[in-house]
Amino acid sequence: MKVLIVDDSKAMRMIVQRTLKQAGFTNIQPLEANNGVEALQVIEQQSPDVVLSDWNMPEMKGIDLLVTLRANGKQVPLGFITSESSPEIREQATAAGAAFVIVKPFTPAAFEEALKPLLA
Repeated sequence: MKVLIVDDSKAMRMIVQRTLKQAGFTNIQPLEANNGVEALQVIEQQSPDVVLSDWNMPEMKGIDLLVTLRANGKQVPLGFITSESSPEIREQATAAGAAFVIVKPFTPAAFEEALKPLLA
């Protein structure tokens, strides 16, 4: 199972990988991207099963990545892992087709709850 982790912080990408394992997702092949632009390239080349994206990144924000994917007909499940927690952000994410929003700081239980339906 390929999981693309999109975050401009290498440390956060490592934390997300560790949390996935703590949540019981041990059969994943992690892929990484620094921003939405890189993520688009990785998605084209690697066809991940799910994308976990930060909201705020340089070059292309997570929401712009999601909108671009849907406009290009790509239906890969994408969820946000972000410090943005306002109702407006959640509404914007849902309206654009996000599978879920996990707010930082997060727990393995939050990952399990959000991802289990997608990775079953």
